[in-house]
Amino acid sequence: MARVIRRAVLVTLGGCAGATQTLSGPDHAGGADLSESRMHARASPAVAPGEAASAAPSITAHEPPTQLPTAPSEGVAVAHNGARVPRADEPDTHERIRPIDGPPGLVVEDPSGQALDAFHVALERAAAGLGQVRIVVYGASHVASDLWTYTVRQALQLRFGDAGHGFILPVKPWRGYRHVGYEPEGDWRAWRTLRVRTGHLVVDRYGLAGVSVESAQAGARGAISTPTDTPVGTSASRFELWFLRQPGGGRFEAWIDGTLVGIESTDAPAPQAGYATYVVPDGPHRFEVRVHGDGPVRLFGLVVERDEPGVVLDTLGINGARLAIQLHWDEPLWREHLQRRRPDLVVLAYGTNEAGDDDVPVERYEAEVHEAVARVRRAVPEASCVLVGPTDRPYYDRRRRLATDRPRTRIVADVMRRAAFAHGCGFFDVQAFMGGPMSMVAWVAADPPLASPDHVHLTAAGYERLGRALLDALLDGSPWATRAVPTELATTSNTVGNLALR
Repeated sequence: MARVIRRAVLVTLGGCAGATQTLSGPDHAGGADLSESRMHARASPAVAPGEAASAAPSITAHEPPTQLPTAPSEGVAVAHNGARVPRADEPDTHERIRPIDGPPGLVVEDPSGQALDAFHVALERAAAGLGQVRIVVYGASHVASDLWTYTVRQALQLRFGDAGHGFILPVKPWRGYRHVGYEPEGDWRAWRTLRVRTGHLVVDRYGLAGVSVESAQAGARGAISTPTDTPVGTSASRFELWFLRQPGGGRFEAWIDGTLVGIESTDAPAPQAGYATYVVPDGPHRFEVRVHGDGPVRLFGLVVERDEPGVVLDTLGINGARLAIQLHWDEPLWREHLQRRRPDLVVLAYGTNEAGDDDVPVERYEAEVHEAVARVRRAVPEASCVLVGPTDRPYYDRRRRLATDRPRTRIVADVMRRAAFAHGCGFFDVQAFMGGPMSMVAWVAADPPLASPDHVHLTAAGYERLGRALLDALLDGSPWATRAVPTELATTSNTVGNLALR
């Protein structure tokens, strides 16, 4: 009998030193983007006595959701349709607002019962040492931070094998760009960033990630080194540089570990995708690209992988993005790129920014979401597909320190849910996971904080919490749904906080 929904049980994390910093860096006035909608739930087993002290929390272990107090504590005035946020210097008593999670048993909603089948089959191949699992995650700043995606990547790679970091730009397209453990080197100001921007909706060849960099400046460079201080991603055996061949395109040099390994011309009669592959002994490496200066060189990204069974997860987030921007990515090139990645699972994690777009009619937004999801299904119809909705995002008055509900968040979530179901995808409701409307207030007030004072983004600890819940949801229905998270994952909050936020 087909599965109607997939169960995911929340993991309530303890405080993690070094993981309570808030995200910083360029974003957009409208806030971040992630996922949305309410989730259906069902009960799950409680933690057995004594299990809470285990060093490796089970994927299915959870604590009962903490509820907001029925009466406000002193100094926490509740406004009409809103709540004042407690001051940082207010007493930390048991009555103070504490973080809440949604009901246990939150799910990837999947009426077809088949949305995750391809992904689970790929996991079975990897577990048997017969292949790789490839995951592509699109989104806005919640994804661009590579925090919850790192939690998922690390857990899966520790369990099924580390097949490499995946796709990353070797040049920073913006100042704060980085992945956990991977931070591009070089002068990013020597490169021009090309991407869709608000008010500049131009169709162009942006590539797989929806963002590319271009330079004709002699000596402009970019570099990536495998990290030495993370549990995964420390080795590579293959680099593949993606670039644009175009009329008048310039040359670039590729260097690995200080040795010149190739010179490539990007000149071509007509624009087309270009790829340069470099195979090296498996281990730690540094890859560098240098521009000659005899014409423009446009780079789409660098694949960092290993020829080993395991998992690869591509983090493809753009600060301030909406799902609809994908409609302005040159479809033939983007489709070729996505197909080249051969994903077993595509995740579209948007909605938080769209929740603030009050000037966009819902009918127009829904049509754009349907078309964007349809493009993914046309490109890789054999892949599993999940839409991740927006976080809770209340209206927040900084001067009055007043937060009020934003009903459009639920409208956006419902649109994403309908689009997911219409195209055979699953849907994960992040607002419900957080505790529903106005739950962001509790996440900000948590000790340690789980969300930023901007009431839009999460902290490293909050993103790790989200990553574990999504991991549970993605594994539900597979043979690994009740397996424990690898021991190493329980001690990596400091890694996430210190590496990702440095």
